[in-house]
Amino acid sequence: MKNEVKTLADAIRYFSDEQTCIDTIAFIRWPNGPECPACLTPKNRQHWLKTQRRWQCRDCGRQYSVKLNTIFEDSAISLTKWLPAMWLLANCKNGISSYEIARSIGVTQKSAWFMLHRIRLALQDESFGMVSGEVEVDETFIGGAARFMHADKRIVRITETGTKDKTPVMGILERGGKVCASVIPNRRKKAIQGKIRKHVAAGSAIYSDALMSYQGLNRDFVHQVIDHAEKYVDGRIHTNGLENFWSLFKRGLKGTYVSVEPFHLFRYLDEQSFRFNNRKDLNDGGRFDRVVSQIVGKRLTWDKLTGKTPNLETCPN
Repeated sequence: MKNEVKTLADAIRYFSDEQTCIDTIAFIRWPNGPECPACLTPKNRQHWLKTQRRWQCRDCGRQYSVKLNTIFEDSAISLTKWLPAMWLLANCKNGISSYEIARSIGVTQKSAWFMLHRIRLALQDESFGMVSGEVEVDETFIGGAARFMHADKRIVRITETGTKDKTPVMGILERGGKVCASVIPNRRKKAIQGKIRKHVAAGSAIYSDALMSYQGLNRDFVHQVIDHAEKYVDGRIHTNGLENFWSLFKRGLKGTYVSVEPFHLFRYLDEQSFRFNNRKDLNDGGRFDRVVSQIVGKRLTWDKLTGKTPNLETCPN
């Protein structure tokens, strides 16, 4: 993408032409020119069909567009609407609701909701590996507060006191690096320590609260505990970095999305993690470029999103 596209106003002007959108995605997807997805024939054997805005392979005869095998596949919505929506989701600090997207780009709320979930799939960091050094680990519960619910909803959703009807999530933060946040089945030792051993290199310094499920980590890590019943900081021992992440995440859920079903929660964690992990190194245009570079090979159909067919697309963490 051109360097002058740095703000939302620039993006709206730049992506107002469909051919410009096609060229932008094609350049990021195929920097050396388009290749046939069927036979991988190089660019010198691809013929551009101007009236149809797609390519045709001279060897196998297959026609394909820039949307093929991406989050845009089988979408009738113009790229002039897709790309500004991607820009907004990647850069709005507290997220953006489907109603606001629908009003902004001129689609129905249902279409905007589907678009946003497909974009969230592109935000997934499938390459998140091991972290090391100083690492904070923490968990929290996500769920609506009973006092804000209508009486009818409260009866259905709140069956017991405490955390019974809320969803547990866990975060792993490398200080000065990235965060990995995911939904966990419970806060027991097997679930929590399984995540830690999967993503944290042995010998790293781990800081956690006094939850009993963290006991035993000192066999493989330098584990230090801060008891929040007594204090929140003891020198380098604290989990304030992750507390900041949870604060941002919950602010987006409460103020922007309002109601999130538990089976979609991991998608919103992917969204917040993407913005958090790219908040310092990239500007708005850089974050947008990164999203576009991650759209290939990711497909989310309406049936999978709504549970009408088995959903194999899950959180990679």
